[in-house]
Amino acid sequence: MSAIRQMTYQPAGRRAAAVETMTFGRLRELNDGGTQRADFHILAVIDAGFGSVTVDFHRHPIQDRSAVWIPPGAVHRWDDIAEVVGHLVLFVPTAPVTHATRELVAVPDLAAHWSIPDADWPFVDAARSHLLLEASAPPSDSSTELPKILLSALVTRLHPPHAEAPLTHPVFRLFRSSVEAHFRQHHDAGYYARTLGYAPRTLSRAVQQATGRTAKAYVVERIILEAKRLLAHDRLTAARCADMLGFPDASNFSVFFHRATGKRPGVWQATMAGE
Repeated sequence: MSAIRQMTYQPAGRRAAAVETMTFGRLRELNDGGTQRADFHILAVIDAGFGSVTVDFHRHPIQDRSAVWIPPGAVHRWDDIAEVVGHLVLFVPTAPVTHATRELVAVPDLAAHWSIPDADWPFVDAARSHLLLEASAPPSDSSTELPKILLSALVTRLHPPHAEAPLTHPVFRLFRSSVEAHFRQHHDAGYYARTLGYAPRTLSRAVQQATGRTAKAYVVERIILEAKRLLAHDRLTAARCADMLGFPDASNFSVFFHRATGKRPGVWQATMAGE
């Protein structure tokens, strides 16, 4: 697997815009076929064409009238997109202006790809067209705010599959934020229960309702995802991963990784390198 390319949000032109847009044609000019990781969100609306996108080791076939969402930090690669027609919206996590859409973009386990129902397509297309128009407008006092408003409208119209359950569980939202901030240092679900002031059973029930997983399983999956990123793309050794993820030594990390994936870190890394 190729080394990862780090991408930093750098809006074009003089405006400090929080939202940028581009066509798939422009993406093809910039894309070298390698793996990438961005510090911003990438939301794509596909009009037509077929290809695939791999996001954190899962390959998703893309097709007509579908959407792709790649959150900050996710390792991804575009493949076979020569005939894909559509647009990409690049934006920083604070760009959405409504409470609901800000909560939505904070979800760490976003759905990477989904089909847009025919009944929703005219509304999605209209919201996108308005965003594209405003994003290309000359600088003015209002031009930096309007794309944020229209981005929120587009996200709402897209109805991402991950939008429902997590947003209705305030306990889970607190847990999710705490895990993102501390999973490298704290691997025990009990730590999050104590920190948030909930009984372990109450916390685990809230996480189960929101995600279908226990609090412990959620923490383990988050650690394993980061470990896979470090092993496959940053090419780190098990010892270095152990150090970065808060394990006392490489042996302890190896046992943890093997229990969760069925493979030792070195074996898994070698398998990915051969693909």
